[in-house]
Amino acid sequence: MVVVEPFEIYNVVTGTFRLDGGAMFGVVPKVLWEKAADVDAENRILLATRTLLAVNRRARRVVLVDTGCGTKWSQAAASRFAIRHDREAVSRALADAHLTPADVTDVFVTHLHFDHNGGLTEWDDEPGGPTRLLYPKARHWLHRRQWDHAHDPTPRDRASYLPEDYEALAAAAVINFVEGDEPPPPFEGVRWMLSHGHTPYQLHPLFGGAAGTLLWTGDVIPTVSHLRPAWVMAYDLYPLTTMSEKQEFSRRAIDEGTWLALPHDPAVGAAAIGGSVDRPIVERTVL
Repeated sequence: MVVVEPFEIYNVVTGTFRLDGGAMFGVVPKVLWEKAADVDAENRILLATRTLLAVNRRARRVVLVDTGCGTKWSQAAASRFAIRHDREAVSRALADAHLTPADVTDVFVTHLHFDHNGGLTEWDDEPGGPTRLLYPKARHWLHRRQWDHAHDPTPRDRASYLPEDYEALAAAAVINFVEGDEPPPPFEGVRWMLSHGHTPYQLHPLFGGAAGTLLWTGDVIPTVSHLRPAWVMAYDLYPLTTMSEKQEFSRRAIDEGTWLALPHDPAVGAAAIGGSVDRPIVERTVL
């Protein structure tokens, strides 16, 4: 746990999965990236799915950032990505913080790719049927332009969007749409940053204030191995944009001491960064 006033922040590993190493590192040769990854016989690297739990006890606000792959997977589909999702991970973390799922007030949906927010919903009864929300009393924050993109994706990223993950949000009228290129803060202690290289209008909450900050990097910097600007995923729609966004995140970390919280690193929840924006290095880890 790390404190960035007014929030206590916990990093929860909700599971693991595997994606093709070449896709995860783009033009970087395997002879380089395999030294930094757990790669299996099918060329897939091990990735975590992490959820941030942020608690402001004074304001009675309990926030989740991203929800992992979820449970709505056939055996064949789960095997393709080696998905292991721990449905109770968030509940245990909440219990450790003396809270319950019913206490969750807000869910920040960075973007709607299945590995980040498949855990928004689960099957209500039979697989393939209706879904239900895991946090029906919470407000779900999502940029409207990301919602629009999920409903009209490109051929390149269509497979990352699974309507069963998120259509129930609209039906339940629980979405707070974030609007514009410079959206106002949702509430005390949180500001929004946006990115567009991986997917349009990905939301990045920046927690804290003058005494310290923590930024959820999302898929701009999924693991510590992706800190280097050129180590960009082939999944990114606009790789050169991602490179610039990485440099801005690293600049903030180096110049302002912002912790970078990483959604997919199997070993590191968040890191303090030194070096330069072109050659960032991990100085300390937490969570």
